[in-house]
Amino acid sequence: MRLQSKNVIVTGGASGIGRAICELFAKEGATVVLGDLDTAGGRETVAAIKDAGGNAEFLATDVSKESDVKRLIDRAVSLLGGVDIVVNNAAAFVFGEIEDVEKADWEKVMGVNVVGSANMVRFALPYLKEAKAGAVVNMASVSSFVASPAFIPYNTSKGALLQLTRSLAMDLGAFGIRVNCVCPGAIHTAATEKHLEFDGRDREEFIAEEADASFFKRQGTPEEVAYAALFLASDEASFVTGANLVVDGGATV
Repeated sequence: MRLQSKNVIVTGGASGIGRAICELFAKEGATVVLGDLDTAGGRETVAAIKDAGGNAEFLATDVSKESDVKRLIDRAVSLLGGVDIVVNNAAAFVFGEIEDVEKADWEKVMGVNVVGSANMVRFALPYLKEAKAGAVVNMASVSSFVASPAFIPYNTSKGALLQLTRSLAMDLGAFGIRVNCVCPGAIHTAATEKHLEFDGRDREEFIAEEADASFFKRQGTPEEVAYAALFLASDEASFVTGANLVVDGGATV
């Protein structure tokens, strides 16, 4: 029960890594309010948590819209009375080479992955300060520091999110608020399937290549990433801030 009585907001909690985080945090004692564009998936996450004896609520949210971010935080505070932890997991997966990427693509990827995460912290900040030991966990990526071909918008946004994490850690440390990020590598989620669809690659060949890059010769699971987020959100990481915890099976060593 490492998050006993903690009030948590998770964006992008309808599936994949976000769902795994919501379920694990609830299992560890937190009450979770999750936001996502995927209403059906969000409700499924809540149902799974409640069936397991946990507490969770869902609100349809587009984090690229400032009004939606404010509404999510207001709803969480109304339900819970405060906010102890924010997990910025919502992500836009925009791929392509520079000549393929248009203004709307840049606005989408930066609006969700960077500005959305910044606004979550901005509007939750008064409550994180009241928590006395608030924590923010951003879901970055190994793409934050390793370039991949035809991945320019996503790579750029995740690099910015890593730097946002460091900047927030510096500015918010005076309030006892810790800000860290997790950098997952090859984790099989719905985003993997989107990447395959974009690339037009053979599915089994792609998965085999991703697995081969790991020291363990496999892809990671959402649950393995969730445990990294749990450590950074918990009091066990009380002297950890501005860090990026890589979860990639050694692929980027």
